[in-house]
Amino acid sequence: MTMLRNTRKRVAVLVGGISAEREVSLASGAACARALGDAGYQTATIDVGPDLAKLLAALGEAKPEVVFNALHGRFGEDGAIQGLLDLQGIPYTHSGLLASALAMDKPMAKRLFAAAGIPVVEGQVVQRDELFRRRVMDPPYVVKPTREGSSVGVKIVLSDADLEDFKRQPWPFEPDVLVERYIPGRELSVAVMGDRALGVVELRPLDGFYDYEHKYTDGRTQHLMPAPIPPAAEADAKRYALLAHRTLGCRGVTRADFRYDDTAVPANEPGRLYLLEINTQPGMTPLSLVPEIAKACGISFQDLVSWMVENAACERRPS
Repeated sequence: MTMLRNTRKRVAVLVGGISAEREVSLASGAACARALGDAGYQTATIDVGPDLAKLLAALGEAKPEVVFNALHGRFGEDGAIQGLLDLQGIPYTHSGLLASALAMDKPMAKRLFAAAGIPVVEGQVVQRDELFRRRVMDPPYVVKPTREGSSVGVKIVLSDADLEDFKRQPWPFEPDVLVERYIPGRELSVAVMGDRALGVVELRPLDGFYDYEHKYTDGRTQHLMPAPIPPAAEADAKRYALLAHRTLGCRGVTRADFRYDDTAVPANEPGRLYLLEINTQPGMTPLSLVPEIAKACGISFQDLVSWMVENAACERRPS
């Protein structure tokens, strides 16, 4: 992959944030800042906290030509920081305000995906307390926050006993939850870079399911790249991932996560894909999937982050 770089470009890398994914963001940001520095960019790392004036002062001091947004979760990839950077007229990596907000709102994104012809899991939004007052869905099903990433807060309810356990757990999110039918089978992810779906990886947890701990703890999950699925299923996964990217108006790099149910089909025949969500700012840690998929396509981590910087954009145009 040939990469033209403006190595004199000043890049501010935003890390940390105030979401439940702060530690992941710190790891992602450190890796990206290091790679950009090695590529020759002038980098400054800004740890983003709740003080907006402090962030604006740090941006004013760094005077970046581009912001590399390595934030994850609420207020980092939900359109909030994107709107601020649009107002400042600073180009930034990843998707813009609207696409970021839509992708973070899981119920809204699902409606748009379904309208575009992308298969999604049957589900409904209810108040969390409703789960304990009436049977909203027969087990097994999955409960997740409506506006979080990285599988934060996801709970699989296999029986009523699991629901009782869930009732006793703290819930620091919105009172509404997304309840979806549990899909057996495999976990797949597809990386999209611009207008190209790069590849499909399968995630096989060694125990339990692919939750936050399995995503960010070395040795807890096998990554099979390329995913050992029939060619027709691979083609569909890539097609749906690119369609989801375009449906929300995403730009830069995204990652689409699927469940692939091949539990009741003959060997070597494709099963059924279900899009779970699209991540507009996928992790860039040593265990993250997008860098792994890109590497399998011959794209180094340094070239990946450099491409993201060179393709940064914002809504406000210079006057």
